[in-house]
Amino acid sequence: MKSYLKVLSTFFLAGALVACGGNQETNQAPANNAGSADANKPTYSFRLAETHPADYPTTLGDKKFAELVSEKSGGRIKIDVFPSAQLGEEKAAIEQVQLGAIEFVRVSSGALAGFNKDYGVFSLPYIFDSQDHMWSFLNGADGQKLLESLESSKMKGLSYFDPGSRSFYTKDPVTSLEDLKGKKIRVIQNEVNVDIMNALGVSATPMAYGEVFSALQTGVIDGAENNYPSYFSSRHYEVAKHYLVDQHQRVPEVLLISSATWNKLSPEDQQIIKDAAMEAVPYQIEEWNKYEKESEEKVVAAGSVVTKVEDLKPWQEAVKPVIDKYRPDYGHILDAIDKARK
Repeated sequence: MKSYLKVLSTFFLAGALVACGGNQETNQAPANNAGSADANKPTYSFRLAETHPADYPTTLGDKKFAELVSEKSGGRIKIDVFPSAQLGEEKAAIEQVQLGAIEFVRVSSGALAGFNKDYGVFSLPYIFDSQDHMWSFLNGADGQKLLESLESSKMKGLSYFDPGSRSFYTKDPVTSLEDLKGKKIRVIQNEVNVDIMNALGVSATPMAYGEVFSALQTGVIDGAENNYPSYFSSRHYEVAKHYLVDQHQRVPEVLLISSATWNKLSPEDQQIIKDAAMEAVPYQIEEWNKYEKESEEKVVAAGSVVTKVEDLKPWQEAVKPVIDKYRPDYGHILDAIDKARK
């Protein structure tokens, strides 16, 4: 958090903004405008697509962003947040943002990999040592370049949100890498995740997220992997009570605006949008940390057994072939991530 704030101040001094667009409602000033200077400025009403529920930390970050935009624009720019995938799941929402049909979206960088290959780097295992290490990279020059690279896909990256870390949970006791070997573990359907599981000696079982609870309950799979909030909110802890904290992935969230929207906005309104997005990040991190702790406490209170992996070296060594396999694709980003270590 401290490292984020330090880099944030540097970012604002250096700040480079590009052009934005949206749905203009009227050229009349809003009723609550601060003065006649705003009378000739356009007002806007935008939508922001969010896949998580209304009380989830990323959604709360979206709402803080919308609140800051309204405040900074004197109420001229209104952003309504639509949680729980009301405007479509992440892939569909991204496509709508590309078309300009939806103005904003918050998505996982995992979903963005299908639109910008470089974002696939975040699926690689153990590339970040900690939350601070991740933010040191994301707020540095190379992390910001990744945001800017989305412009070639008709989107503009505004800021990152915290994703937490992913760990394993199983029906039977698992306290080591040896215990995990041979287990049928549900994974997200992509090549990198399957490669990670294979390297760890796990039987990778791609499956839709909504099917995991019943699959755990009936024994179709032995476990899955996700962060604490998802483990809790999905109620998977009820049927898989052993949570093994190895933090194998940190897959950043990204707040995006459609290029069609961005390019229509004035430089002043672009600045408002960008500043609000950056200023919402510390709040989202704080909400994430709080929600993560509460989720851990609730699953433990419900009977889950949490085991932390004390020595990650065997795990990191096991997945080294996966890193080597994808290094030709992501070598320059992996080097930057390594340099961001403190």
